[in-house]
Amino acid sequence: MSSATNHSATQIIPPARGFRGSLMLPGDKSISHRYAMLAGFAEGTSRITNFSTGADPHSSLACMASLGAKISVEAKTISVTGTAGQFIQPSTQLDCGNSGSTMRMLAGLVAAQPATFRFIGDESLTLRPMERIRKPLQQMGARIDLTDGHAPMTVHGTPLTAIDFEAPIASAQVKTAVLFAGLQANGTTSIAERVRTRDHSEHALRAFGATLQRDDDRLSILGGQKLHAIDATVPGDMSSAAFFLCASLLFEDSNLVLDSLGMNPTRASLLDVIISMGGVIKVLDIQDAHGEMVGTIQVNRGRTLRGMDISGQLAAQLIDEIPVLAAIAPYTENGIRIRDAKELRVKESDRIALVVKNLRAMGAEVTEHEDGMDIPGNQALHGASIDSGMDHRIAMAFSIAALRAHGPTEILGSEAASISFPEFYTWLDELAIR
Repeated sequence: MSSATNHSATQIIPPARGFRGSLMLPGDKSISHRYAMLAGFAEGTSRITNFSTGADPHSSLACMASLGAKISVEAKTISVTGTAGQFIQPSTQLDCGNSGSTMRMLAGLVAAQPATFRFIGDESLTLRPMERIRKPLQQMGARIDLTDGHAPMTVHGTPLTAIDFEAPIASAQVKTAVLFAGLQANGTTSIAERVRTRDHSEHALRAFGATLQRDDDRLSILGGQKLHAIDATVPGDMSSAAFFLCASLLFEDSNLVLDSLGMNPTRASLLDVIISMGGVIKVLDIQDAHGEMVGTIQVNRGRTLRGMDISGQLAAQLIDEIPVLAAIAPYTENGIRIRDAKELRVKESDRIALVVKNLRAMGAEVTEHEDGMDIPGNQALHGASIDSGMDHRIAMAFSIAALRAHGPTEILGSEAASISFPEFYTWLDELAIR
């Protein structure tokens, strides 16, 4: 975990007295990753509009270029001419930056290719577990070398054989790595999920022409299928919206409109949580785009801000949004209890430890558990120096908590937000009424 003394930028967040406005969020990060990879693997030229502005999906684009895809940018559209299923031997290492999504999912896509691929990343990425993808890919015949279970990682491409995989953890990235490998394996690969994870990969594969089958909790893909280019617009990012949705809960007169927002049911559980906490959401428009639900919503707050219990399947569905929900938990009437979220400890930082540390710095009472935390409600917070741990979600989560704090808050390492949401501080300042 990074220490506060290593941070190079500081953002001052003054308290606010309201939160109002409308905006269209940058493209969904998860969908952008998948479109970049599959467009680079497909035959033909795909044109992707509203691609994520975050650094992580651009790491995926850069890796695809190293594998032979041709990429050009014009205005808000990225054109990707794919390799028709045949990657080249890259002349350099595949630098995934801070992106675990890039490293884990792309490992599955290259595992069947006749070349050797060396994956590297920044210091944070080299601390994140990669054994979870090596195990199923090795069962399929892949040869993968790790460094004590982590990156740097080398994938020695080889022909793959289909497997029936029982996912031991709820991870859309692991599922995607197996699906991408199964797309090129001999036979039909199936994956059983105990907890349903986000299904962007399934929608993206179908959009590019693949056929998948789902029977209850088991998903199957036949190897040897070819992908073809698409034209697509990436919907607004729900995980980025989470910060502004939570900000709208902090003020009784809030009024927030989000246009062209991705409302995939495996991600939209956040909207159910916002409603259960006291938010009032009106869906103004809804449509289908390559299997993804896209809509415009208006968000206000009711009279009270209620707390809740986040555990079990809900914790898995909200794993990226838990930091910001925890950051506003002290302002709720009855607090928030979080369990079954141990996965947070192996993200870009130990997010449980950093959330607890920063809530305490702002004066909150909080009890830490190995798989979560208990945060009582009806607490007043004061401004403090926040250690982002160079983790984008921690930096942004506590920028939202700062809106209701007494006095200004310093976000140390605020530049981490650019990993997923470079516009965050500009838009937060525009929406906050002071």
